[in-house]
Amino acid sequence: MSRSIFDPQVPAGAYDAFYADGAARSAGQRRWAPSDGALPALYIGHGAPPLLDDAEWMSQLSAWALSMPKPRAVLIVSAHWEVASLMPDGSPAHQHPSRGLDHGAWVPLKVMYPLADVPVLQLSLPTSDPAALLSLGARLRPLRESGALVIGSGFLTHGLPFLTPAAFTDGAVPGWSAEFDQWAASALGRGDVAELSRYRGAPGMPYAHPSADHFLPLFVTLGAASNPEAPVRTVIDGYWMGLAKRSFQVA
Repeated sequence: MSRSIFDPQVPAGAYDAFYADGAARSAGQRRWAPSDGALPALYIGHGAPPLLDDAEWMSQLSAWALSMPKPRAVLIVSAHWEVASLMPDGSPAHQHPSRGLDHGAWVPLKVMYPLADVPVLQLSLPTSDPAALLSLGARLRPLRESGALVIGSGFLTHGLPFLTPAAFTDGAVPGWSAEFDQWAASALGRGDVAELSRYRGAPGMPYAHPSADHFLPLFVTLGAASNPEAPVRTVIDGYWMGLAKRSFQVA
C-alpha cells in the first residue's frame, strides 16, 4: 500500500503505484495532428515533490493530460526560475544549456507524460509585472497552433511559512488560503485580468503569497489565450495541505 511521503519508509510510493497504469495509458495516447488545431494553455499547481505521493492529484493530472492529444512539445514557465534574461523581439533568447528542469517542471510532467516522450523547454520567469507577463504569453501563443503545450506552473496559494501542523496532519485550510482562492476563482470566472493584476491587495494577502513567484505564471497562461479576458475552465480545485491547488486551462 502506498504511504505518505511523510512516512520515509515509502517515499513517493503513490507514484510507484501509479506508474505502470499511467505509462500504459500514456503509451496509447493519440499524438497531436494539425487537424486538432491549437492546444490549450494551462496553469498548473505543481505541488512540489510531495505531489508524487498524492494519488488523487496524480489521477487528476493524468486524466487532464489524457483528455488532450499528446503534444509535440511542452513550453513551461515555472515559479522556480526567476531570471530576467529574455531578449527583445528579433533577438535570440539567452540560453542556459547546463540548467536542468526544476521541480515546477519535472514533477507535474512525470505524471502527465510518464514515458518522458515529449520534448520540454523551460523558460525563465523574467519579471513580476503582470502586463509584461501577459505580453510574453501572447508571444508564445502561436506555439499552441503547432502542437506545443504552453504551461504556467505555480500554486494558487503558497503561504508555506504560515501553515500550521493541522494543515499537514488533517488538511486544515487556513482562512487566508480559502479567501484568496475564492477571490481568484471569481476573477478567473469573469475573465477579469485587471482584478487579477491587483493581487497584492486581494483577500488573504500577504499570507497567501509571501512572494508572488507561484502566482505570476498564471499571467503567462492567460496571455497565451486567444482571448485573455475570457472565463477560464477550472480542471482541478480543492486544497492540499491547506494550499489551493486550483488549476485551469484557456483556449
